[in-house]
Amino acid sequence: MQHVFRWVREALLSPLDPGSTVITVSSGAALRGSPLSGGYAGAKAAIRFITAYAADESERAGLGVRFRCVLPRLTPATALGAADVAAYAARQGVDVAGYLAAAGPALTIEQAGTAITSLATEPGLDKDAYLLTSSGLTPAP
Repeated sequence: MQHVFRWVREALLSPLDPGSTVITVSSGAALRGSPLSGGYAGAKAAIRFITAYAADESERAGLGVRFRCVLPRLTPATALGAADVAAYAARQGVDVAGYLAAAGPALTIEQAGTAITSLATEPGLDKDAYLLTSSGLTPAP
């Protein structure tokens, strides 16, 4: 197992090749806040800002490494998301089904995987940050 850790460490310390893409995962909470956890929203906003900073530094240094930040919308498809959906529903005084019906179609894990793959492979997606919903990627404001 020690050799695996050594390999991972060496890979992380190696320079990225020009044309590489680094994708960070933030949250839609970085845009609108999170009334149930302000610290979470602040941390996710920091991810977005650090990603933009890294993109600027890569461009300034001529490294040719792209940096993209994806901000997925809350989804009940994960354990964390399901707990958050339940908490937001309770905060609004509705049941989970009512909350989800009002929120619209939920982002699926498959949709998220497809969208993140496209950020890595499609050169036309050239903005620093993208909001990810069940409708796909849209440039973040």
